[in-house]
Amino acid sequence: MREIVFDTETTGLDSNEDRVIELGCVELDNRFPTGRTLHHFINAQGRSVHPEAQAVHGISDADLADKPVFGAILEEFLEFIDGAKLVAHNANFDIGFINAEFDRLGVPPVDPGLVVDTLAIARRKHPMGPNSLDALCRRYGIDNSHRTKHGALLDAELLAEVYIELIGGKQAALGLEISTGGDDARGDTDRASMTVSARPTPLPPRISEAERAAHEALVEKLGEKALWHTFRA
Repeated sequence: MREIVFDTETTGLDSNEDRVIELGCVELDNRFPTGRTLHHFINAQGRSVHPEAQAVHGISDADLADKPVFGAILEEFLEFIDGAKLVAHNANFDIGFINAEFDRLGVPPVDPGLVVDTLAIARRKHPMGPNSLDALCRRYGIDNSHRTKHGALLDAELLAEVYIELIGGKQAALGLEISTGGDDARGDTDRASMTVSARPTPLPPRISEAERAAHEALVEKLGEKALWHTFRA
């Protein structure tokens, strides 16, 4: 199962007026990071960065002046997410901005059935909170000390680690859990049952008959109370 953990930074909070100015994506395959990422800073096409937003992510209008517009990175983004579920923290915010950019370019919106909201999962799992990305990093012992400001790729990388912990820890990344239908979009999983059967034919002994006889002779010399007697067939 392929999933894309992603994050956006924007010029402000209104998806109808503000624009996506940074996009960061991390690929997971069966809940395991593949090492593939996608990252772009994006020209806001005349929309200025709100001072409050700049205080959060540190991206200025000058930083974006020579960056590509969203339309220029659209095909690369669509190819990267094709066939995957999209994982985001407070997903309504990020998906709202992505859909707004898609709409401007005549692209259909993201299928809601493909969206996984880690904030919703965290609120169910930890109803007393807090459930911000930083708080979840602290809860799960994920080092976020280098996160002095928000950044789309950095936040996506941290969220990928948090997501794996939210859905069951490292065992999920190693494929020891299986999804059950639509529950996966909610972050719910069932533990796969495993039964280990006995070998139909025992493996051949790895010691020779001469070695076995020498060992038996040694055990006899140790006396009846020797511990070795408890391991004799």
